[in-house]
Amino acid sequence: MIEFCDRLAAQGQRVEVFRLVLETTSLRMDDWQLSLAGATVILRYSSNYDIVETLLRNVLRCEPDNVAAQAFLAHIRVASGDVAGGCALFSGMMQRYPAEHANICEYISMSLLEAGYPAEALKILLSHLQGGNVTAALLNNVGCALERLNRSPDALPWYEKALALAPSSPAISFGYSCTLLKAGRLREGWEVYSKRDLIVSDKAAWFLSLPRLRPGDDVSGRKVLLFDEQGLGDTIQFIRLVPYLLERGAEITIVVPATLVRLLTLSFPGVSVRNKENFGREDGYSFAAPIPDLPYIAGVMSVRDIPDGIPYLRADDGDVARFASRLPGRRPRIGLVWAGDRRTQSEHVLADKRRSVTLADMGSALMPVEATLVSLQFGPPRAEIEAWHGQALFDPMGDVRDMADTAAIAKNLDLVISVDTAPLHLAGALGCPVWLVSRWDACWRWGDEGRSSPWYPNMRVFRAKERSFTTVLQEVGLALRNWL
Repeated sequence: MIEFCDRLAAQGQRVEVFRLVLETTSLRMDDWQLSLAGATVILRYSSNYDIVETLLRNVLRCEPDNVAAQAFLAHIRVASGDVAGGCALFSGMMQRYPAEHANICEYISMSLLEAGYPAEALKILLSHLQGGNVTAALLNNVGCALERLNRSPDALPWYEKALALAPSSPAISFGYSCTLLKAGRLREGWEVYSKRDLIVSDKAAWFLSLPRLRPGDDVSGRKVLLFDEQGLGDTIQFIRLVPYLLERGAEITIVVPATLVRLLTLSFPGVSVRNKENFGREDGYSFAAPIPDLPYIAGVMSVRDIPDGIPYLRADDGDVARFASRLPGRRPRIGLVWAGDRRTQSEHVLADKRRSVTLADMGSALMPVEATLVSLQFGPPRAEIEAWHGQALFDPMGDVRDMADTAAIAKNLDLVISVDTAPLHLAGALGCPVWLVSRWDACWRWGDEGRSSPWYPNMRVFRAKERSFTTVLQEVGLALRNWL
């Protein structure tokens, strides 16, 4: 069932996935394996914790001592915000199943890591490893906890020990690569990162079967297809390296979501930019590469190798003038983004909670200020403006068709303040002054510490020192008043 549901989800039929799971499991309530598979599918494509819990309780009705299902249920409690309740369930399991301590410790630590409690996860892991069984998963989780605590150099030996036990694990290898990059060891990091399982929605896309472009490949006179992978921010960050391939004579096609097509067409006039939604099979390509591979291909082996050509994206002059006529005339104008894209999968929902704030939280820390405030917020969090009663916030996003329009708005601003999401990268790539409000378990690209970024010299980084954003937002508010 899981594989079939994955295929449906890849085709965009998530509602059909949920219907199939619920109908099938309801007809076979005594098949606990089916209920467990259904819970796994629902959590993979949503954060409907109540449905998942119902399915898990049916598993435990049939199999009361199923450790995996009990751990799954405890994780659901943690993920839904009941951390104490989830940990109490885990604690009970540790008492009932002493022979399963290593597995249960793995479940506890991963649940706490996903919910944003790396210090607590690390304490539990180190306590177990003093005398308990050592597994690759536990060693990996120690590395993950240390990386999220911005102790990347300390994390690397743990990942290396984990890989010694499980050298073919893609999850451990991916975490190791990101930690190498976060520690500034780009040469080693890109090499490992290039071996990751690609994070693409359509794993059957025809161009994935093309030879993957590698450093040193001769591209002169050859057609190279670059495709988006992971998020919009990754595409915007790494697309700066397209000139490297152009200078070596490559004929480049970039395949990206519709929202990026016009922006990249404006920015790279010598390149064919295509909408991935209607990009059919074409012949003649010698190589393909995910866009996040470009630093590896171009030999960005240290921060000194990062191209300093900012801006490398451009907005349409007509669009800039059009939005200039609509924005309030009072300067300075400050753009705000308080939340990332609201995704549906549970692991992404939990990650988004760690990086996003609310308009109310950002507004109370930054306002009032002697400036025009402009929303660059996209997606469902934009609805928070309706309930906002603080300083006036001009919202032009209803007229935005794509990222080229967002770029045109940004070019009319004097400063952008954003959490870690695509508009932040856009502002950086356009050369706009931009302030990042970073979560405390910072993404690898911002390193463990520091107030600046080699990727965007026009960026200032404000780092949270705790799970709450309250203190760092107050720091941003003070800096903003001094800036004004």
